[in-house]
Amino acid sequence: MAKGMEKSITSTLDRASFEALFRKYFPALMTFALKYVPDEDSAREVVHNVFINLWEKKDSLDTSVPLKSYLFRSVHNRSLNVLRDHKKFADEEMPDIIHEENIQSHMEAMELEDKIKEAIDSLPDKCREVFELSRFEGLKNSEIAERLDISIKTVENQMTKALKIMREKLIHYLSLVVWLLWNGIN
Repeated sequence: MAKGMEKSITSTLDRASFEALFRKYFPALMTFALKYVPDEDSAREVVHNVFINLWEKKDSLDTSVPLKSYLFRSVHNRSLNVLRDHKKFADEEMPDIIHEENIQSHMEAMELEDKIKEAIDSLPDKCREVFELSRFEGLKNSEIAERLDISIKTVENQMTKALKIMREKLIHYLSLVVWLLWNGIN
């Protein structure tokens, strides 16, 4: 591949340069597309279409645009188009009853979220801090102990206390949690 080929899009894109570009950028563009589209097949189709478009328009592209920027911007735009089209298709195909069920489950999920926030807010300060570091930041007990300058045993005790309080406060919502999880899976 010509040295300048990486910097900008040129009208001298030959087959060998194109293949080298494809091999170089395909994996990163797939990863990027997967941040937007729901599956690998959709991501692969988006990236392939971007490269097809690049090849078809190789003689008329703006040479001032950096190649990497062009490719990533193109994948981003096409991914958003796929999402938009998928949503439009999904909305046309869904019966009204399913939308009503989704609204109901969304409202119930919002109610549960409010109750969970209330339960977390009701925890004693240190207990809440340990709980949030564990559950929301994903820290291990040893990392929490180090961050808060407390012993691991204290972290374990605070987590046990937090979980007990949360269980007591949310016991009436257990069936709702199970129902939401079940409907989310099915």
